[in-house]
Amino acid sequence: MRIGMMVDMYKPHISGVTHYVSLNKRALEAAGNEVEVFTFGEDSADDEPGVHRSPGMPVAESGFYLGFRYRRAARLRLQQMDLVHVHHPFLSGGLALRYCRHLGIPIVFTNHTRYDLYAQVYLPMIPDPLSRTFLQGYLPGFCRAVDLVIAPSEGLRGVLRDLGVEGPVEVVPNGVELGPFQRPAPARRDSLGLGADDLALIYVGRLGLEKNVAFLLRTFAGVRRAAPRARLVLVGGGPEAENLRGLAQDLGLADSVHFTGAVPYQDVPGLLAACDAFVTASVSEVHPLSVIEAMAAGLPVVGIEGPGVGDTVNDGVDGFLSPYDAAAFSAQLTRLVLDDGLRQRMGRAASETAKEYDIGRTSARVEEHYRELLATTRAPQPSRWEATWRQIFDRLI
Repeated sequence: MRIGMMVDMYKPHISGVTHYVSLNKRALEAAGNEVEVFTFGEDSADDEPGVHRSPGMPVAESGFYLGFRYRRAARLRLQQMDLVHVHHPFLSGGLALRYCRHLGIPIVFTNHTRYDLYAQVYLPMIPDPLSRTFLQGYLPGFCRAVDLVIAPSEGLRGVLRDLGVEGPVEVVPNGVELGPFQRPAPARRDSLGLGADDLALIYVGRLGLEKNVAFLLRTFAGVRRAAPRARLVLVGGGPEAENLRGLAQDLGLADSVHFTGAVPYQDVPGLLAACDAFVTASVSEVHPLSVIEAMAAGLPVVGIEGPGVGDTVNDGVDGFLSPYDAAAFSAQLTRLVLDDGLRQRMGRAASETAKEYDIGRTSARVEEHYRELLATTRAPQPSRWEATWRQIFDRLI
């Protein structure tokens, strides 16, 4: 199969979506498919083969480019694909319908993001009912227009239903390349500000508002009072890094919280292996790859109950799920820190849970859906007038 992956942004931008698309691309190629990525931005000398970038307007320092059409060569190449898979519904989604729908090229859409929660964080000037009304007006129609909708978790399928999406929604988890995270060589603990007797909680991810790291710091302050040997390692960079450093200072945590800044992805397994448990307070995740990677490394997880984390962590088995309440979250963290035997049992269970999310396994499920679509989709027969009009339009743009 020739598969076109359409994304609003791609590497070197760092996000769960770009990472998953890259992993899925490699897994599908290993299975004998041709996979090409269509996105916006400037060409890079580090680009892997099969990446097509079209011009876009850079948005501040976000790594995001705002674009509304593909360059002609990219569009013509996209229209040679057997199937396209859209990973963002607005820019890329609109272009998939515009460029591929009339040709009968099957369109798959995976909803990776809690767009309702992102709007609350990054567009606070827009009332929640207004942003929700926009999503309810856009997503159901877009999902009806594509051939297959995928949600990475049961919880996210429920979110789509709540927004008015009525058609079939298949649940296929986003996979992870587990190998590097299974028994990696631990990083040196002193490089993370850890002593021999310290018990380290680790978070890996973007330091942005949507990740709710400030909540994590406040709850960790309570943990420290009950467990003085606890330490928190925050791995990653982002726009909130300096604010979070200031908050740690204000909370009296400067000596017990270590900020690594952004690190190469290949270093993450060793950092996880050097720590004792993984923590996240994010409520915007739909299928957090960082949680699965931590579990593959044998770390129990403490997170907030909800779509995404709540679909991955088995409460009381391989970690704890807490309501969105600071006292409850702090209590669960403290329990895990103080009980060595519990933490070790949960770590072993986490390693077993992670195996369900191997990228080869999840990619094979996606490929099966692709083949079913190709076997049943029939290209529409445009009228002569429509065919002529589209030929003219294609030449103009």
